[in-house]
Amino acid sequence: MVDGTSRTTAQPPSRLVKGDELTGHSVVANSTMNRERVLAGGNSYTRELGFTPTEFLNSDDHGPAPSWLDLCSGEGLALREAAQRLPRASITGVDLVGPLLRTALPEGLELITADLGRWSPRRRYDLVTCVHGLHYIGDRLALLERAATWLTGTGLLVAHFDPSTLRRPDGSDASRPVLAALRAAGFHYSARHHRLSLQGGRPITLPFTYLGADPHAGPNYTGQPAVASYYGPVGPGGLRAASG
Repeated sequence: MVDGTSRTTAQPPSRLVKGDELTGHSVVANSTMNRERVLAGGNSYTRELGFTPTEFLNSDDHGPAPSWLDLCSGEGLALREAAQRLPRASITGVDLVGPLLRTALPEGLELITADLGRWSPRRRYDLVTCVHGLHYIGDRLALLERAATWLTGTGLLVAHFDPSTLRRPDGSDASRPVLAALRAAGFHYSARHHRLSLQGGRPITLPFTYLGADPHAGPNYTGQPAVASYYGPVGPGGLRAASG
């Protein structure tokens, strides 16, 4: 075992899927994702992220009007609580399915229903989070590249990340070269907590080509069905060079 990930070998599926076919799959269009997770307590963002988002945003580093972007936000219960505690904050949640509750939102909170593969914000944020959401994103590396540019200079990105669901074209494990490339780009990965983090916004280019995803890969470390993402090399520093 390396970096807390298993070294299993899997056969590639007969066909990889992308785009609308992937986002329309029941594993990806997950109507239970972050539906009951609140800001603090047992089933909470504070527990999953390892810090309290409102305390982070309330620090002097982010000024009087902090901002938070939550990807795969589900019902947005934690964001509703945060907006009430930080009335001057700008908080955005984006989810493929969107909130099912049709109640009024606190001032400063926006919940958007959109495909994260196509959506981009019009501003930068002090905090960008994705609580167990990357497990359902096909091209999760491209989303991480883009999310890195959505941070302010002192902003923080934190996302749950499962390297064991990254695959080479032949179906073998691609976690080692991908983690190496992420670390080289400035990310930190905690294998114990399955959390990937980046401090400070910046342009990032990872040396991999997205080939498609397998929504039938089965459960990941959470015990829930997840998507396996397949990547090929991009010239020097790609999968073949990094795995050598």
